[in-house]
Amino acid sequence: MLATYGLNIAYACAVLAVTTVGLGIVFGLLGILNMAHGEFVMLGAYSAVATQQAGLPAWVAVPLAILVTGIVGWIVERVLIRPLYSRPFDTLLATWGVAIVLREAVAATFGRGYQDVHGVADMTLGILGLQYPAYRLLVIAIVIVAFGIATIWYRRTLTGAAIRGLTMNPALAQSMGLNTTKISAIAFITGVVLAGISGVLLAPVVRIDPYMGLDYLLNSFFVLVIGGLGTLLGLGVGTSIIGGTQTVVSGLIDQTFGYGAVLIVSVFFLWSRPNGLVARS
Repeated sequence: MLATYGLNIAYACAVLAVTTVGLGIVFGLLGILNMAHGEFVMLGAYSAVATQQAGLPAWVAVPLAILVTGIVGWIVERVLIRPLYSRPFDTLLATWGVAIVLREAVAATFGRGYQDVHGVADMTLGILGLQYPAYRLLVIAIVIVAFGIATIWYRRTLTGAAIRGLTMNPALAQSMGLNTTKISAIAFITGVVLAGISGVLLAPVVRIDPYMGLDYLLNSFFVLVIGGLGTLLGLGVGTSIIGGTQTVVSGLIDQTFGYGAVLIVSVFFLWSRPNGLVARS
């Protein structure tokens, strides 16, 4: 039982981390609450559905999701977000409208019913004395490796340094010759592309429908509320608390109480620690 709970908590945290990192980039670094974040996760999941329906290898879903979310993200940033960078409430409304459009476009294309991606998540692997889904273990491993790479990229590369400078002081960054408009666009597109990739990664283990994005948006927001904005450490802390709380309470009682516990914990932190546990310096 302890091994099962431990692996389930690790998997829940991995799912939260991979679906939150895109919103963390857009909201934490650019100050834009992208209300269409969950819909970009949904676009990634439907990329896997489209790949399956076309009879193509499963890995084709990854470049397809990158292409689709990258193009949509570029259009949204160029047309809607860029003129509104200094108006947070307007960007919230604009991205909410984008979310509605994306949901209805996918519903018109694939229908409103549930979709499934088959043949990837059926194997089990013996670990800690139990048989556990191999695909869940693969998700955990991918997230650990990806976050290690992201940490090195953010801390050790010139692009990461430019993004940190833009975040801390946009005016000073611009005066030093940085193209803040280009950097902001790259950060936004990177955030939505990562959301799409997370949708591909989760497609074999979730039910896919045009309205699936709302849950991912809410959970991602709760993670950032608790952990804090703009740091990978805050993202890790937030995912651990939210993922652990939801998994334990859902296992002991049921899924509804799990969601309720997450909401109560998030409201408590929003009231007591509005900057999160790991505030950006």
